[in-house]
This record gives sequence, structure tokens and C-alpha cells, in this order.
Amino acid sequence: MPPLLTVDIEKRLGGFSLQVSLHASPEVMVLFGPSGAGKTQTLHAIAGLTRPDAGEIALDGRVLFRRGRPGPAVWVPAHQRRIGYVFQDYALFPHMTALENVAYPLRGRGARQKALALLERMHLAHLAHRYPAELSGGQQQRVAIARALAVQPQVLLLDEPFSALDIPVRERLQGELLALQRDLGLVVLLVTHDLQDAFAVGHRLAVIYQGQVVQVGPVEEVFQRPANAEVAHALGIGNLFTAQVVSSTAEGLVLDWDGLLLEAPPHPLPVGHEVTAYIRPEEVKVLYPDRPLASAVRHNIVAGCVVRRRPGPQVHTLQVALENGETVEARFPAYSYIPLDLSPGKKVLLSLRREAIVIVQRAGRTRKALDLHG
Repeated sequence: MPPLLTVDIEKRLGGFSLQVSLHASPEVMVLFGPSGAGKTQTLHAIAGLTRPDAGEIALDGRVLFRRGRPGPAVWVPAHQRRIGYVFQDYALFPHMTALENVAYPLRGRGARQKALALLERMHLAHLAHRYPAELSGGQQQRVAIARALAVQPQVLLLDEPFSALDIPVRERLQGELLALQRDLGLVVLLVTHDLQDAFAVGHRLAVIYQGQVVQVGPVEEVFQRPANAEVAHALGIGNLFTAQVVSSTAEGLVLDWDGLLLEAPPHPLPVGHEVTAYIRPEEVKVLYPDRPLASAVRHNIVAGCVVRRRPGPQVHTLQVALENGETVEARFPAYSYIPLDLSPGKKVLLSLRREAIVIVQRAGRTRKALDLHG
């Protein structure tokens, strides 16, 4: 099936140039990258809220934007693009009820009935006459999605849709979003900086770093095999490693990481299988040599030598060379470990917390070719 949405644009933005090339079919594509990488600007260009300097955007064979490419210049206004946009702050009209917000993009007879049907779909019909200030964050998000669906879009754009929601609401909304995408056959482009969001809803991941798409592929595959150091940095998974399963029971795994044995939570993997895993720097704990160990840090105790310490006003980062020749990063509040000498060259004991080791993917799966150009 050919891609429904194709984007190939360039735009100068302050200190860097946005150069994004990608395509998407009916799916959830996650745009992932650090703040300031160009993710939201990409959504704005697709929606018609900003005009790129050059390139082309096409939806289902219809050119929405073209400049500096073969063929006539094209600019389709935002309201004619059949693209729904859910902003990070929801952007609901505070003086309108939920029903009035959803009905706003609709025209003609039956607008209120159509809006009510959309609220019903989002399980909000009973709150149709409440104002945004009277709704919870999750309810406001549902109203915003219903309003975006009012234009019967082919593409739905969402900017950090889960960032302000607590975990139960977030998980519920993630499931509803996947159902909407499947039922309506939508192209969904979703901006997030949260790894859990990407795994929960994404079919494919487009990593954007310094204004460019540096890798595109199935979510798990991109995490398993970052194309380069920039991708790994953008994903924020510096402590990414490959290991072999040497024991697999209902109690947990034992992994061989270049001669270093680590315990990990249970996972249905056979002995001998190669896996990719990571541990967040915040979960690497420095141990006090003269204090008893808490239960959370009794596993995966490893010795190392401090290579570098980067102090900050609130958070310090420590790079430690382990005995197997690998390096891990620890990150902790500035007030932690004050009695310890953590200067470069000092020996330290670390705990790579057992419960915090995340198996990203079974590395033994057949590898598909990475789509580096979108």
C-alpha cells in the first residue's frame, strides 16, 4: 500500500535548519527526539500553520505544499487540508462548552448532533455542557481529540498528548487512541519525549535530531539497533547494551554482558538468546562501602572507576568504566553522595538495579531493513 502522507521539507529555524523527509501510511508514527529538535515545527508544517522554505507535502496524492520543486508552487490553507491537530495545551476555547468546542469546526445543519456523536465516541456525552475549566486533564484531552475529528481528517497530529496525565488516565487514553486509529484508518503523527509512550502506541518511530530525521523504523527495531550515536543520544538510552541469556526462570533472567553477569526481571527468553537491554542512568546507584545494602540495590553490584563527573545545579552525571571494559552513566540529584569522593580516577561500587533493567527487544528476531529516509 503506498504511503498516504509524504513530507519532504526544508525550513530555516533560528540556529538550525529543519530538513525532514518521511512518509506515513495509516498507522501511529511517533516523532521522537530531544526538546528543540524540530518535532513540533514538523507538525506545524504538515498542518499548514507554518510555511516551509522549500519542499513538498502531499496527502493521498494531493499536493498540499510545494515550493522550489518541479511543478507549480502550491499552498493549501490549513482549514482545507483535512488534517486534525491536538495541541499540547489542548487549546480549547474557555468560554465554550465541550459541545460548542467540538461543534466549532463544523458548518451547516446538524453540527451539534455531529459534535454530540463525537463526544459520545470519546465517552464524554454526559459532560457536553461543561466548560474546559470544569473538566479534568484527561477529559479536556478527549474533547480536543473529538474537535480534531470533527473535520473528518485523514491525518491526526498530536503534540505531547499524554504529558500532563497521570498513569491510569494515560494508559486509558493510549488504548482509545489506538482504537481510533484502527477504526478510522487514520495516519497519526504523535510527538513525545517519553519512551513508554512510544512503546505503548507507536507502530513506527521517526527519530528527529537537530532538525533532521536520522532514523525511521518499527519502534522496537529502532531501540534495538540505533543507527548511530546521534540516534542513541536522541533516544536518551546511553546505557544500552547487548547481552546473552545464560539463565531464564520464572524468578528472572541472568544476562552475560561481556563477562559481567547481571540479573534482570523475568522475560520469556530462551537460554543462549542475545538481547538488547538498557538501564536508565537514574537507576544506576552508587553504593556507600560502609553502609548496609537496601533490598533494592543488593543485586548487580559491580566495581568501576570514575572516568568523568559532570556537576550541574540540580543533577550530577557520572561516567564509570566497568571491569568488563564497558562504560555506564549514573545520574543523581546534586545533594546525593556528598560524603563520597567521586572525582575521576576513584574506585566506586555501583548497583545496576535489577528491576530497572529493561529488555528492549529479542535481538534474535529477523531484522528488517531500517528505513533511514522515511
